[in-house]
Amino acid sequence: MMFLQWPAGVTASDKGTPPLTGECRVIIKIKDVNDNPPEIEVTSLSNTENTYSVVTKRFLDREEVSQYEITIKASDCGEPPLSTFKTLSIQISDVNDNTPKFSQNPLQFYMSENNFAGKSIFSVSATDSDLGDNAAISYYIMREGNQNDMTSFLNINPSNGYITALKSFDFETLKTFHFHIVASDSGTPSLSSNVTVNVFILDQNDNAPVILYPLSSNGSAEGVEEIPRNVNAGHLVTKVRAYDADIGYNGWLLFSLQEVTDHKEFCHGSGACLMELKVIVENPLEIHYVVVEITDVNDHSPAFPEKQQRFEIAEHTLPGKRFQLHTARDPDAGINSIRTYTLTSNDHFEIDIRQSDEEKIPFLVLKKSLDREQKNKQTLLVTAVDGGKPPRSGTLNVSIIVLDINDNRPIFSEEIYQIEIPENVAIGTSVFQINATDPDEGNNGEIEYILGKTLKKKVYDIFELEKLTGEIKVKGVVDYEDNDVYKLDIEASDKGTPPLTGECRVIIKIKDVNDNPPEIEVTSLSDTVSEDSKPGTVISLLSVRDKDSGVNGKIISSITSDVPFQLQPSYKENIYSVITKDFLDREEVSSYEITVKATDCGEPPLSTFKTLSIQISDVNDNIPKFSQNPLQFYMSENNVAGKSIFSVSATDKDADDNAAVAYHIMREGSQNDILSFLNINPSNGHITALKSFDFETLKTFHFHVVASDSGTPSLSSNVTVNVFILDQNDNAPVILYPLSSNGSAEGVEEIPRNVNAGHLVTKVRAYDADIGYNGWLLFSLQEVTDHSLFGLDRYTGQIRTLRSFTETDEAEHKLVILVKDNGNVSLSATATVIVKLVEPKEAIAASDVKSSAKADEDNNVTFYLIIILGSVSALFLISIIVLIAMQCSKSTDYTSNYLQETNYDGTLCHSIQYRSGDKRYMLVGPRMSIGSTIVPGSHANTLVLPDRRRTSEEVRHVSILTENIFHAVTENLLGVKIFSSKLIRLETYKTIYY
Repeated sequence: MMFLQWPAGVTASDKGTPPLTGECRVIIKIKDVNDNPPEIEVTSLSNTENTYSVVTKRFLDREEVSQYEITIKASDCGEPPLSTFKTLSIQISDVNDNTPKFSQNPLQFYMSENNFAGKSIFSVSATDSDLGDNAAISYYIMREGNQNDMTSFLNINPSNGYITALKSFDFETLKTFHFHIVASDSGTPSLSSNVTVNVFILDQNDNAPVILYPLSSNGSAEGVEEIPRNVNAGHLVTKVRAYDADIGYNGWLLFSLQEVTDHKEFCHGSGACLMELKVIVENPLEIHYVVVEITDVNDHSPAFPEKQQRFEIAEHTLPGKRFQLHTARDPDAGINSIRTYTLTSNDHFEIDIRQSDEEKIPFLVLKKSLDREQKNKQTLLVTAVDGGKPPRSGTLNVSIIVLDINDNRPIFSEEIYQIEIPENVAIGTSVFQINATDPDEGNNGEIEYILGKTLKKKVYDIFELEKLTGEIKVKGVVDYEDNDVYKLDIEASDKGTPPLTGECRVIIKIKDVNDNPPEIEVTSLSDTVSEDSKPGTVISLLSVRDKDSGVNGKIISSITSDVPFQLQPSYKENIYSVITKDFLDREEVSSYEITVKATDCGEPPLSTFKTLSIQISDVNDNIPKFSQNPLQFYMSENNVAGKSIFSVSATDKDADDNAAVAYHIMREGSQNDILSFLNINPSNGHITALKSFDFETLKTFHFHVVASDSGTPSLSSNVTVNVFILDQNDNAPVILYPLSSNGSAEGVEEIPRNVNAGHLVTKVRAYDADIGYNGWLLFSLQEVTDHSLFGLDRYTGQIRTLRSFTETDEAEHKLVILVKDNGNVSLSATATVIVKLVEPKEAIAASDVKSSAKADEDNNVTFYLIIILGSVSALFLISIIVLIAMQCSKSTDYTSNYLQETNYDGTLCHSIQYRSGDKRYMLVGPRMSIGSTIVPGSHANTLVLPDRRRTSEEVRHVSILTENIFHAVTENLLGVKIFSSKLIRLETYKTIYY
């Protein structure tokens, strides 16, 4: 690890006069930590350590992606690892790999003829996906082929593709042509593409029609046609022929007479009609002038230039107004010309003739004012009469159109109209149409309707009036509740100058319909109600109303939801109180949705619903409850002191603080010695044991836990907790016999050599402080000198001979017996038995020597045995008396959670064991009855017979008990005889009291 050192000199100075100083040197070592990420530096494309090359892994295409952002990550191997990121911006340079492309091929262009030479006519454009010079396109025209003569008149701008025509094209000469354009980029090597351009020349009207006939010798379009005088109408005089070089509409020719000369009349005026003629005489050649006078006959009737003449005369024109009529023409002269004009009889007009030079000009004179409303048109006949005999005449139809003036105002049929409409009429519905009449015509009789300008603004928002038809339509919402009647002043105006007007009033009454549902207004609301509220408590005030009137506005109110609330009407109509009708319980229902329904009496009836959300506030009316009482808990012995062993939990149906449960242990009573080792977490009920429990010392205990809520006042409940300690295999078997003087499990047994098979050599006795399978002992031979000689009972520990001894058998045999329990992890102990074979006489002699040597000791033992038997007998009698007394006074059956293993079979196979202080007690005897139990809390020192009426059973049990005591005493005496040197050991095997 690398350290950096930083020496620092420090000077300390006081503030005296003069100041004194001291110096020291501080060396600061800097310890490296992994706080720097690696740094990436792109140096070159080499391949040394920590130097990398960035290479391409596939082909690139700049036209698809023109640049890349390459992010390189470098991470060290420190803890934690640190990383650095480096981004390389890579631009993809262009390669000329794309040819220029035209949008389409071929290209079509249309141009008009007579274009300006030297001016651009159209343009072409190609695109290149490359970049820079590779995308710089230049254009040129391919000038080889059959049309070189045409392309020589075209030029193209190489940079932008604009094509210029060097001459003006004529549609009549050339209608279409095509050529090829090449687009080349500036790359290396250059790439190119070409396109065919089809040009269509459009015709313009640039050619005048050419007259083909008539055509004079000098080229002018003139001709002379001679026809007989007596030809009939429709005679073909000649046909004018022409053509136009243009096409379509430009070449479509139409013919019309522009000028006509009438040579019918040779004489003018009323004087003599003379005609001079030139007469040529050929031989000799002379010219003679001849004057011919033509005399008139009355062969023409007067004729007006038009058959009809029309006058438009305003009806307010004053009498005396003159109107000039068409003047009739008569080709005749003199007396045969026009003499007078006449007019058909009428009341309003007369004719007046004014002489002007040789003409008589007729005038129509108004002698009485006109009235268009009486008669709007008059037809008169003017007749022109000449002076011939007989006279001839011509007529002119004169139409007099009487022009209207605005002299009549619009008139309504009624001054006041009354209508009734239902409310909520659809917008756009026509409700009424008014009609005014005006006898005038035209603009003077055209009527427009408008609403009066002094109406309320609401009227203009709801109704509109069709300007021309007088139709009243609904424009807005018609609501009876806003207004039940509307008065509309309507004005009818014509379009005369000045306009005349007429007025009327339309009264619209609104008929009420049931279109408004009732409205519910919450005037006061207590959205939180205590659950201890009494019936009749007011939680809300409501008011209902309906904008409709009459039956449509009458309201019936109710609560539709099934809730413990009801509506109580107030003294005032449509005012209600929402009150409680039952007691409330928040724990059953914590909130209510009260749906109030208000229905009117209209047809169909309309309803409104209002939902009130009511929260029920909590009252501390529920005590904490445990799931069951009492609670049973099982725990294994040898628990870890200070660790939670189990927990209790109580629930409180209340809310918030009322449901916050705290726990504590009741520490009064007879079990304070146990309770002092228990602690409980007040918030979660976890119970902690402050010591480790031992099944052999304590099998069961109970205590009380109190659960209290945090309400005011606080409520509590308690539960009895029965704790059963489960046995664990924590005690190894203890060998009782054989037992040597030094306390080791060793013994010597002498047996005659001549014993038969099945002879009981000895019995290994052992016990285990555990119960059940943990205390069930099994015996096995772990070591034996000769397996054919001895056998060991697996369950009783008895060692018996398997066959008779022979002379060849050894005189001493060592047997190692393994005693183990049946726990999950089996514990064991071993005992050693030395079996010595002796001759029968030696065995008797040895027995006598022992007996004589220990006579005094046996006497003492006998004395002790007498005392023990007497004590046991007295104790037995007392136990019988106590049992009888308890059965007579108490009939309650007790059951225990700890029953002995019924199939247990070992040396002390039917034993109950317990400790008291530093001493161990046990009962040794045959199997107990199945119905017998140990009284809880007695520390297994009292046996209770469940049925006191079964006397025989009790006697049998007493007999068994007596037998058990006898066997126990006998076996104990045997132990005393064998180990007489320490009689005090009997203290360890006291018989339990039943």
